[in-house]
Amino acid sequence: MLFRSLTFFCGAALMFSSGYSIDKAATQPPNILMIYIPILMTRVFGIGRPVFKYLERLVSHNWVLHVTSDLRKKLYDALEADSDPLSENYQTGSLLSLLAEDLGHLQNLYLRTIFPAITSYFFCLIVIIALGWFNLLFGLTILLLMLVELVVVPLFSVSLETARRAKQKALKSDLYANYTDQVLGAGVWKIADRKADFLNYTTETSKEMRSSHHKSNRFDWSRDFLLEVVFGLMAVALLYFTNKLLTGNQAQANFVGAIVLALFPMSDAIIPVSQGFEESTTYKDSVVRLNNLHHSKKELTNQVDLAPKDLKNISLENIKFTYKNEVNPIIKDFSLEIKRGEKVALIGPSGSGKTTILDLLLGDLQIDQGSISINGNDISSLQQNRSKLFSVLNQDTFLFNTTVYANLKMANPDVTDARIWEVLEQVQLKELFETLPEGLNTVVQEAGARFSGGQKQRLALARVLLQDTPIILLDEPTVGLDPLTEQKLLDLIFDALSDKTIFWITHHLQGIKYIDQVIFLKDGAVEMQGSPKELYQTNDHFKSLYLMDQGLLAQ
Repeated sequence: MLFRSLTFFCGAALMFSSGYSIDKAATQPPNILMIYIPILMTRVFGIGRPVFKYLERLVSHNWVLHVTSDLRKKLYDALEADSDPLSENYQTGSLLSLLAEDLGHLQNLYLRTIFPAITSYFFCLIVIIALGWFNLLFGLTILLLMLVELVVVPLFSVSLETARRAKQKALKSDLYANYTDQVLGAGVWKIADRKADFLNYTTETSKEMRSSHHKSNRFDWSRDFLLEVVFGLMAVALLYFTNKLLTGNQAQANFVGAIVLALFPMSDAIIPVSQGFEESTTYKDSVVRLNNLHHSKKELTNQVDLAPKDLKNISLENIKFTYKNEVNPIIKDFSLEIKRGEKVALIGPSGSGKTTILDLLLGDLQIDQGSISINGNDISSLQQNRSKLFSVLNQDTFLFNTTVYANLKMANPDVTDARIWEVLEQVQLKELFETLPEGLNTVVQEAGARFSGGQKQRLALARVLLQDTPIILLDEPTVGLDPLTEQKLLDLIFDALSDKTIFWITHHLQGIKYIDQVIFLKDGAVEMQGSPKELYQTNDHFKSLYLMDQGLLAQ
């Protein structure tokens, strides 16, 4: 605020000294030294104005960037910690809007609204007091015009533009979400041969948004024109009072033009206030949303440092879970005991709660009742140690658009090159990368487009092996693969992870020979449970499903 006030002061003083020099020179003084000091001050204030403006920008931006950089870290921590609750409340496009805009809005709130408004009110108050001391009626006249500039017009702008700005923000959020749908679903549009519909998917929203922005721009132009008119009235009032009070002699008359010219730099302090007030309504939602995200971050307390080698057993006892805004629980009184090294398969129709159990086991979701523990330690006390205990291999394997080497190193930054080649041989990819010109420096391309589905899953398995955790969660990792590739991958997975504790979500019984315990879920409850051999011998339903899956029984 200090540097901004000094910038305005130097601007006013520059115009004052310039005006005085011109007026004084017009009287043809006998010696140039008579106007030397005003000329010198013109140079001083001319240099001071950009210097203080630069310092003001530097200090204010530096302060705001420090605030927002800390908040940016907290935001990403909150997004990471609350990823599942967020997925219930935000679309992917909306999250992109959150990350792309809200922090920028917070910066603008300080730089374009708070700082300019405080400085302008302070500086204008000083000017009004000074003019009022010089002449009370003059001070009251400028005060009245200042109130129009700094109070009436800004409040009018806010009242008129609040709804329109909110609509524009909602439209932009919709566009983010729709553009995300367009990009991610481009292949579906192409296959359906609906190119025209694809191109017109966001046309109406875009038109509505452009129309709204056009109305806002027209209002801004009209408002700024009004502000300039009111500011012109200030100049007229100043010219009237100075001519009335400072024309008693030539020495006083030299100050008339100088004082009037000194008013004009104040427009830089007054005009932006209304724009800042108007835009503040746009920033309000961003501030509330960022504050809510910050407060939602879970604090990790009473954490237990469980070494992976000490894993003995996992226990789920009478757990129940209901999703937010749902009435019926997705998991009902589910219990399971697993010893280290056991393999468990969770089977059931979509929506039966299989993936939810994995999320509860990871601690991403919180159970309504019951308990989940490892070696007797509640799962909530192991979150700080989670990456050392759990690895996940799911159906949506994501490979970053960088090299194979960088993708693998993400699992374990300390892993050696020799270990990477050893794991690649284990997942049967060593020969492939030895034949590629770039080897491990081959770029996988966006989302792993360089490789087939089976190759991407093998790379994901390599990451799991490099992470080397005792518990592996398999969430239908073979979905979308042909039966032959699926069987080869399953053989590879269970061979490579033979010493690990495995939770495997699957939709059929392919590869069930590797499993120690099978659990069939239906509507969140256990329909049947036991070893594959035991269920095959005692449960006709399981036997028919197994034979059907093996192609030995007609459906």
